[in-house]
Amino acid sequence: MLQKDIYWANLNPTKGKEQKGKRPVVIISGNTMNRNLGVFIICPISSKIKNYAGCVKLEKNKTNNLTENSEIITFQIRTIAKERMIKKIGEITEEQLKEIFYSLNEVLYY
Repeated sequence: MLQKDIYWANLNPTKGKEQKGKRPVVIISGNTMNRNLGVFIICPISSKIKNYAGCVKLEKNKTNNLTENSEIITFQIRTIAKERMIKKIGEITEEQLKEIFYSLNEVLYY
């Protein structure tokens, strides 16, 4: 489980307006953390594209193996336990990871 990997994850239980259910997530935490701590910093992915500022669009392709065009919901960033991870789907590109970090900077600033 490495940075840029997309996994199916079970985000339940949740509270309020948190992203819920079994859904794709992208791991954004660094690999030292990923290998040693048993938790991952992730952003959920949704196929319901709402074009919120800061979200990163993903077109389905053979690298990410998503079944629909989707978006990474950067403002829903969270840390989850390894036990929530179900199965690897694919991965994002280095450029898309940079877009996430740029978007997170904007979300955290504003």
